Amino acid sequence: MNPVLLSIILIPILEIYLFIKIGSQIGAFNAILLIFITAFIGIYYAKYEGLNTIRSGFLQIVKNQTPAYEIISGAAIAFAAILLILPGFATDFLGFLLIFPLTRKLIFGNISNKFKKNEPKNNFIDGEYEDIEDDNDRKI
Repeated sequence: MNPVLLSIILIPILEIYLFIKIGSQIGAFNAILLIFITAFIGIYYAKYEGLNTIRSGFLQIVKNQTPAYEIISGAAIAFAAILLILPGFATDFLGFLLIFPLTRKLIFGNISNKFKKNEPKNNFIDGEYEDIEDDNDRKI
């Protein structure tokens, strides 16, 4: 079965199950309030981390390096923001895992290292030169 179709079916089932279980423990109003609070906190933190990732990406470009981790991290932050907007406890948990830099580095660190290994090295030969004028140039 297609993984996308399977996730479209299983994620709402998991979310409904968690709503029922957590709502029965803390109350329906508190469960709904908790979903809204995690969405607002997550969106604010996603904005903060997104700006940090952009800043880090520009620093990598200034150093003449490929910002591979920053590109992957930016996509992960955008996906995490979408997950945090969706109502549910499982999507919020996964969204917060992708938002925090430590867990994001653990998940995507190996992928960005593969890109950096393929990056060409800057092989420059440093030297000095002297401009020598030719006698024929003075006659013109």
